[in-house]
Amino acid sequence: MPEVSATDAARNFSDILDAVEHRGERFTIVRRGKVVAQLDPISTGKGADVKALLRRHGRDLGFAEDIASVRELLKIELRP
Repeated sequence: MPEVSATDAARNFSDILDAVEHRGERFTIVRRGKVVAQLDPISTGKGADVKALLRRHGRDLGFAEDIASVRELLKIELRP
């Protein structure tokens, strides 16, 4: 996946979108040496695509803790 500076991405946005749309290319956008975004073709919604996406991004080990924290903030209001 080629890296593109944010400046170059802005200057060549139409060409980059054409590459994504027509050739299925993927780009990593970098600003000041830090990856800030990835531009991928939209998935067609196939199960295999979803599985591949999940494998690429890995598990969020703190997700369950985040959900538990949010639940603690909720107040249950009983309606008469």
